[in-house]
Amino acid sequence: EGRAEMAEGGGEDVIVQEGEAVVYEEELLQNPYSIKLWLRYLAVTGAGKKGKTEISFSQRNLIFERALKALPGSYKLWNMYLKERRDRVRHKCITDPAIESLNNTYERALVFMHKMPRIWLEYCKFLRSQRLVNRTRKTFDRALRSLPITQHDKIWKEYTKFAKEAGVPEMACRVFRRYLKLEPDSVEEYIDFLRNHEMWNESAVLLAQALNRDTFMSKAGKSKHQLWLELCDICTKHAPSITGLKVEPIVRGALRRFTDDVGKLWTSLADYYIRLGHFEKARDIFEEGISTVVTVRDFSMVFDAYAQFEETMISAKMEDDEH
Repeated sequence: EGRAEMAEGGGEDVIVQEGEAVVYEEELLQNPYSIKLWLRYLAVTGAGKKGKTEISFSQRNLIFERALKALPGSYKLWNMYLKERRDRVRHKCITDPAIESLNNTYERALVFMHKMPRIWLEYCKFLRSQRLVNRTRKTFDRALRSLPITQHDKIWKEYTKFAKEAGVPEMACRVFRRYLKLEPDSVEEYIDFLRNHEMWNESAVLLAQALNRDTFMSKAGKSKHQLWLELCDICTKHAPSITGLKVEPIVRGALRRFTDDVGKLWTSLADYYIRLGHFEKARDIFEEGISTVVTVRDFSMVFDAYAQFEETMISAKMEDDEH
């Protein structure tokens, strides 16, 4: 691919013979491994840049390719080259051959720059702009394999962002599960994703596991009280989906911990059994709640919910009798 680009400029041995460039060509013939010379040469050449020797894009590509052939381990040269190439294709259609040509250039760069997280991130960002979901995922995985674990946080930040935006929930779940092995305290980000995609069971299980860890601190700034109420809310409002937890012990545990919310928690627990179709059990919960609450506010809340439940049951029975 690199040779094809050079051919556009007139062949691998073509030398730019215009203006100030001639001086640099002569110096580079004598010292082709000088990074300073190549950088100065590139600085004085540029297509349509004021005060500089104007050359075509293909000729400038040729200079970069020659420089990289002499100095393939230069991060500065690769970074400059890739940035220029990206800028040129920014407004092209993603099916344009120049896009795939740049993908190939990135692959060549990574042969030498595989320990540079910035190159990996720019490449993954470029692939994302092409909507290449599977190829982007594999490139993120290659980056994680190539880089030391001390630099993985830079990759994971973009990897999880890509996973959430890709529109493939199954892939995102696999990515997040791997990420949580490295950063278990980032579980809230995954829980939010699961809730947005109505994956209630896994979100409830993960939240319960987080609350059981004494060292867990919410990155979103939520208190243990808020998280407990969220867990109870998920479990009771989506009862048929919760298969990995015993909901009643969880809610009763919250009742012992948080005396300010007992009215809401009793009605939530009754609602859990109503959603499962266990009406007699729900009635027992309402009765227990009414007999144990100690404030007027909590009593009113439980009693009103109980009365509404009984009205609904009577209405349903009357409808059945009519039919």
